[in-house]
Amino acid sequence: QVQLVESGGGLVQAGGSLRLSCTASRSTFSIIAMGWYRQAPGKQRELVATFNRDGSTKYADSVKGRFTISRDNAKNTVFLQMNSLRPDDTAVYYCSAWRGGSTWDWGQGTQVTVSL
Repeated sequence: QVQLVESGGGLVQAGGSLRLSCTASRSTFSIIAMGWYRQAPGKQRELVATFNRDGSTKYADSVKGRFTISRDNAKNTVFLQMNSLRPDDTAVYYCSAWRGGSTWDWGQGTQVTVSL
């Protein structure tokens, strides 16, 4: 199991920026994809962005051009830079690590709230 610790959430006005960080408890070598999902009240958890082991990235259409995922392999950390935030970005953001098949690890979640 990989423990994931998130930080960086908070309250920001529309148009502002936040940067989320997620640090894995051990090497990310066994992780196929690591990234971020979010869940707004009354909605299902949805993909935000992931960084795959081959270096490729995947973004939800709603965040393309505004959010950027990056990583620091030496620190087992993945970042999510969120710019031009909108009220509909408000959600609990979860760091995720997929190790293949049905093996997923999740962080505890960090709240992001975007006000008008």
